Amino acid sequence: MDLAIILLIIGLISTLASFFVGNSSSKHAEEIEKISISLHQETHNLKKRLKVVEEELMIGVGHLSTPLPKNKKTTIKAKPVHDIIVNQILSLHEQGYSTADIAKRSSLSTNEVLAVLRSKGVMA
Repeated sequence: MDLAIILLIIGLISTLASFFVGNSSSKHAEEIEKISISLHQETHNLKKRLKVVEEELMIGVGHLSTPLPKNKKTTIKAKPVHDIIVNQILSLHEQGYSTADIAKRSSLSTNEVLAVLRSKGVMA
C-alpha cells in the first residue's frame, strides 16, 4: 500500500513539474515561427527580384537572322536568335571559346554563331 501511495505522489509531482518545464518549448516554437516568417519574406523578395531580372531580359527581344549564301537562292527562313543567346555567345567569345564550342553550347550552327558575332561587330 505504501508503494502505491509513493507512486501516486511521484506521478502528481511529475505532472506539476511538466507544466513548469513545458514553457521553454514555447520559446523554441516562437523562434522557429520567427525564422519561418523571415525565410518566407526573403523567398518572396528573391522571387520579386528574379521577376524583375526576367522582365529586364525580355525587354527589347530582337531577332537576328543568318545570312543566306550569296551563290544560292533558297526560301529557307533562318530562325531568330534570342537576345539571351546572343549575350551568351558574346560572353563565350570574350572568354576565348572557339566558334565550334560556342555553337555546341548554344545549340546553334557554326554559321549562326558567326552571323551573330558579325552582326555585333565582333568579327569581320
